[in-house]
This record gives sequence, C-alpha cells and structure tokens, in this order.
Amino acid sequence: MAERLGLIAGNGKFPFLVLDAAKSRGYEVVVAAIKEETSPEIEKMGAVSVHWLSLGELSKLIDTFKREGVTKAIMAGQVKHKQIFSSIRPDWKLAKLLLTLPTRNTDSLIGGVAKILGDEGITLLKSTEFLEPMLVSEGVLTRRQPTDQEQTNITYGRAVAHHVARFDIGQTVVIAEAACVAIEAMEGTDAAILRSGELMQSLHGEASTLSRALTVVKVAKPNQDMRFDVPVVGQHTIETMRKAGATCLALDAGKCLMFDKESVIAMANDSGICIVAEEPAVHHHS
Repeated sequence: MAERLGLIAGNGKFPFLVLDAAKSRGYEVVVAAIKEETSPEIEKMGAVSVHWLSLGELSKLIDTFKREGVTKAIMAGQVKHKQIFSSIRPDWKLAKLLLTLPTRNTDSLIGGVAKILGDEGITLLKSTEFLEPMLVSEGVLTRRQPTDQEQTNITYGRAVAHHVARFDIGQTVVIAEAACVAIEAMEGTDAAILRSGELMQSLHGEASTLSRALTVVKVAKPNQDMRFDVPVVGQHTIETMRKAGATCLALDAGKCLMFDKESVIAMANDSGICIVAEEPAVHHHS
C-alpha cells in the first residue's frame, strides 16, 4: 500500500504544489483543509480524502489523521495571523496548549501544535520537503543588478529584518533611502508593501528628499523552522511591488520559496525590478 501523507492546508498555492509533488512521488495524500483559509479547489486535486476543519479543532485534526493512518504530515500555506487570534474557537486540546505558551506569537503556537502532533505519533515534515527546487539560490536573479542606493537599502533592511524576525513579528521590511518605511506584523507582506507605497505617495511634495523607490527585504527567522511559516514570494509579490513603486526585492537564499520562478523573474524584468538573494548570515543568539 502506498505511504500516506497528511497535508494541513492553509491559503494560496503552496498546498496545491505540495499535493502535486507528493502525489508524483507516490504518496496518497489526506488533506486537512482549514475552512477559513483553504481554497475549495483543493477538492479537485486528487487527494484520497479532504476533511474540512475549523481553525482551533486540534483534536479533530489528530483524530482524522489517526483514522486515515497518517503518521507523517506537512503544513503548507499561510494561515493569516489575524485569523489565528480572532476567528479561532479553540477546542480543549488547543485551549490547554494556549495556556502553556510563554508568548502568543505564531511560532510558539504552531511549534506547540507540532509537538502535540509528535506526541500523538504524527511527524511534521519540512514544508519544503518536496519543493527544494523552488528555494531561491544565491545571487542576482534578474537582468538588473541592485543600484548602489538599493544595495544600501538591502544592507540596512536585512539588519532591521533580522531583528524583527528574531521576535517572530514578521519577516518583511520596506526601506527607502536607508529609512525604514514599514515593518510587517500581522497584516502580511502584500499589505505592508502597499502601505509603504501609499505612505510614499502621500509624502510626495514635502518629502522630496526621500526617493520614492522602495526596497522590499524578506528574510527567514535566524533559526527558521522549515516545518512552517517559511517565507514565500510569487507573482502577486511583484504585482504588489509594482503598484507600490518598489524597485528591488531582497531574499534569503535557501530559506525562501519562489513559486512560478520563471514568470516571477520575467515580470520583474518587465517592470525593471531587481531580485537578489543572499546567504543568511549565521546569528548566534543565546
């Protein structure tokens, strides 16, 4: 009998790509879809079964996987941070976990869920397990190199982003002329980029000293858990940057997934946007 893989599916394309890749490797995929997040299209993707759960139904998730004979699972696709803290109706198992958490950020929450799954005999694999080729490699990915100004933004932005990521606040910062315009928190990357664009436009006139060209820096956490919340960029990232007047995207090599790589790079080239990936610096935090 083929090996079974549980897929805990959030929003966007990520779960679809994992499902495809797992199927092509001969896995039977059992999907736990999150009512508040997952696209209903997941029903048509050839999983052996799709179970719809609400955020917070941890016991139901475990029971479903056990009943289906799942011992390995992957978490793929974002669950909006806002959702986690607003629309969640925790069952007793999750409520108990929430009480034991030292901080209420997503990492400690999902880390706690991963531990409970492990205790129940379900191992959470890296979300990138089947998508290694989509991890960005080091170097300039577009035709255009970063300008000196963009390079200054990147260097400053990476320093800021790594601090922010260390506290698991968000993974993206937006910089203009070595000034931090926006830091992503619960609203998500696209919203942070759009907010920066609106801010720069409203400043135009009085803040002619600041160039409106924005640099977007997206990093992994210093000790990124590759099982969840791996940074992802795709076509929508470039579309959002174009709307906001952002000219440069800097990523962490080997730690960030790029979906539809070829079309993303083509879109960036068409818009004169530069994309560059650097090896994350090794941080030693006690």
